[in-house]
Amino acid sequence: MSSVSLVDHRGRPRVAVTGLGLVTPAGDVPDINWKQLLYGESLADRLGRFDPRIVGKDHLAACEIKDFDATPYMSARDIRQSDLFAQYALVAAVKALHQAGTPSDKGRVHAVVSASAAAATESWSTQPAVFHGGGPARVAAMTIPLLMPNAPAQLVARLTGRNGPCLSVGTSSASGTTVIGEGARLIRDGSCDTVLAGASEAPIVPVMVAGLARLGTLSSNATPSLASRPFDLNRDGLVLSEGAAFLHLERMDHALSRGAEVLAEISGYAQTCDAYHLTAPHPGGVGAAACITAAVRDAGLAPADIGFVKAHGTSTKLNDRAEATALRLAFPQGPPPVTAPKGVLGHSLGAAGAIEAVTAVLALRHRTIPPVANHTTADPEVDLDIVTEPRSIQPAPVLCNSFGFGGHNACLVLAPPPNCR
Repeated sequence: MSSVSLVDHRGRPRVAVTGLGLVTPAGDVPDINWKQLLYGESLADRLGRFDPRIVGKDHLAACEIKDFDATPYMSARDIRQSDLFAQYALVAAVKALHQAGTPSDKGRVHAVVSASAAAATESWSTQPAVFHGGGPARVAAMTIPLLMPNAPAQLVARLTGRNGPCLSVGTSSASGTTVIGEGARLIRDGSCDTVLAGASEAPIVPVMVAGLARLGTLSSNATPSLASRPFDLNRDGLVLSEGAAFLHLERMDHALSRGAEVLAEISGYAQTCDAYHLTAPHPGGVGAAACITAAVRDAGLAPADIGFVKAHGTSTKLNDRAEATALRLAFPQGPPPVTAPKGVLGHSLGAAGAIEAVTAVLALRHRTIPPVANHTTADPEVDLDIVTEPRSIQPAPVLCNSFGFGGHNACLVLAPPPNCR
């Protein structure tokens, strides 16, 4: 421990990642998720949760979680009183805490920070129908708690006994990255010793799908497994997904003193806003580039120090090109290799950044960049080093990008643990 600096270049406590937990269409085991990413095979299938014709589509692809069961983690009563997005969060958070071990409570402050873009879509969809069909007496008595954006944070805090700060974040599809950065900030500023930080989403309900279809953001590819193709010339939209991921963050000195395994380090974080458009990214990528530059600077690094980029990579025309432009601005010497997990896992909106942060930690641990699924034809307007086969790397920091409606930009720099550099 004495050979490891416990503060960063600005004198702030260093932030260790000591636990990972997730729930995705690939399952709830990180290693199984990793193997799926490494194979580079999409999990998209035909939408099965409801008939796509009710939202005006003959066919739609989706990445759905099947056979989810929260009963090992929650009582029947808590399940009844929790929307699906909160249940996903609780399972992911408990798994992250289990891997981290149980930090000592003596003199420690333990926080929970959760995020979502769409929040309780299941309850928002069903309860108005219940009201209009049966009147106020048929509305669930716990409707308001079900609908709260902070429902996952309170559920995780209550069932894990963490009584420090308990916060919720909403920055559209940047939420999952924002929440990890804000969790790290709580540790850096001395407010907390440990933080369970993560995001969850369960958006595959008719009204959400109809809204995204009306915006023209969903892929219309008739072959589901080929529908999500980040940065590919023939991409035509995103594939909606769902799930949750939480990371257990703690002060580096705390982690090392208790003998915890440090999986990675949160070394840089930044957030900006395009202040440009409600749904479209700035075509010049200036807000995103500023966010990337600020995150790398916050980590005390130069652009050349970044080993690879975990891109937002939604598989939409505008977002992929805007992100590519931003990367070229932020890396004037040429961007490092780029991967994008949404080709395999789809786009889980607010949860995506947290799920993909877990995949970035796994990439660091395995010293391998996973490929972008379905990338077969280069887009000349993208002009990036897109990873299309698993690529071995030496330990180096990874840049994680997330961008969302409203011009929200959030970037993290994840560094290998001290013993891997």
